[in-house]
Amino acid sequence: MLTNNKTKQWVVNAAVAAIYVVLTGVFSWLSFGAVQFRLAEILNHLAVFNKKYIIGIVAGVFISNLLFSPSVLLDILFGTAHTLLALLTMRLLTKHMAEVMPKMLVNTLMFAVFSFIIAGELYLAFGMPFWFSYFTVALGEVVVMLAGAPIMRLLNEYIDFNRQMEN
Repeated sequence: MLTNNKTKQWVVNAAVAAIYVVLTGVFSWLSFGAVQFRLAEILNHLAVFNKKYIIGIVAGVFISNLLFSPSVLLDILFGTAHTLLALLTMRLLTKHMAEVMPKMLVNTLMFAVFSFIIAGELYLAFGMPFWFSYFTVALGEVVVMLAGAPIMRLLNEYIDFNRQMEN
């Protein structure tokens, strides 16, 4: 049974990564640059339901940046680090929280706060002003993730994201 559960977790994470990649690719014109609204970032909220989703989300970011980013190597490094640090910090800060929506709010704030990493990348890669980039990337994260929070909560009522990883 343990092997089947581990296999299922890998398959679910592969599906999450694939969905992330498809959403980023289809909406790539919105997903990169100083002003970005990466719709796939809604999937970051999966980690609120179960920390095991972090693997699929980070893999999705890595593959999306590998395939679609105008600054491939920097985006792989900075974008993946941004996602991993934001998710791990959110998990640490919400460890003892029970309610989903406050956890999603913390998650959203962590992605906004850690947007300085992407702003640094945009400064290094394209010479974009750091503070402008920080503001616009953080704003994009907040808009997408706040809009996505009720969608993910509603989907969870039908899908039960935690059960998908545990059973």
